[in-house]
Amino acid sequence: MTIRKRIHIVDTTLRDGMHAVSHQFTPNQARSIAAALDAAKVEMIEVSHGDGLGGSSVQYGFAAASDEEYLEAVAGAIVNSQLAVLLLPGIGTQEDLKMARDHGAAAVRVATHATEADIGEQHIKLARDLGMRSIGFLMMSHMVSPEKLLEQAKLMESYGAEVVYVADSAGAMLPEDVRARVGLVKENLGVDVGFHAHNNLMLAIGNTLAAIESGATYVDATLRGLGGGAGNSPTEVLAGVLDRAGYDTGMDFYKAMDAAEQVVEPLMHRPQQVSNASLMLGYAGVYSSFLLHTHRAAERFGVDSRDILVELGRHRIVGGQEDTIIDVAYGLSKASR
Repeated sequence: MTIRKRIHIVDTTLRDGMHAVSHQFTPNQARSIAAALDAAKVEMIEVSHGDGLGGSSVQYGFAAASDEEYLEAVAGAIVNSQLAVLLLPGIGTQEDLKMARDHGAAAVRVATHATEADIGEQHIKLARDLGMRSIGFLMMSHMVSPEKLLEQAKLMESYGAEVVYVADSAGAMLPEDVRARVGLVKENLGVDVGFHAHNNLMLAIGNTLAAIESGATYVDATLRGLGGGAGNSPTEVLAGVLDRAGYDTGMDFYKAMDAAEQVVEPLMHRPQQVSNASLMLGYAGVYSSFLLHTHRAAERFGVDSRDILVELGRHRIVGGQEDTIIDVAYGLSKASR
């Protein structure tokens, strides 16, 4: 009997998917989505504002409800799945993390830029002290060399992270980029390695397979691919692909398809597709959640959103610098006169 390798799918429809609906899922909708994911036996469900705990703000966009309301709604709807949250130090606080634990969160993904693992030390250690699963999440990993990424991954491991993620936040990586980074990190860490893909170059599923082949055992997905930019690996597709490829996800493939078609699709503001703008995110290597902000700035200042994205990429702008989008758009509008 062949033993199938276990791959852990983390569904982040209720976090990354928030970007695609301007953070406007209601708690009731979140409960319905979580219940459908739980029925499909997805291992972990991430719930937060698109920019993590504490992200509801003028800077990142106001959500339809509070973090507490979303967590309460989801915690009451799941039986099989673990509840997780995302926390970006500087946006979310230690008090936010304690609140999430008190509202049922069993795991936290502490996300930092790929060169700033040290700012997550306190939060990773606090999560362990609180009895939570602690996961490190290195965003915009395409912006650094595999060697630099390994250095940062080792820091997260030293703080107590039980899994360290290579996150392609801009959807800018090619399969060889994924293999180089995930492979090197996996070879040199004593903990599990994860991979988070975006589909801006239509490589989310392919890159996820490349990551698994290179040693990743945790991978992210969202129902219907709902997420920032062109979205993420679709949960229902990934479940089917991994089953075909001989991996064990523990998921019910049919119920994952039902969750995507019957629960999430009717709530989508628009089809999740690779538009010219989201393609430019991957091409320019820009953070996927910047897309809606860039559209608005382009309309406001009468410039081409593609030019804004190219400039953001050239200046290596990262998450947390959304205000720069306005500066770039304004500068382009003045230069064109």
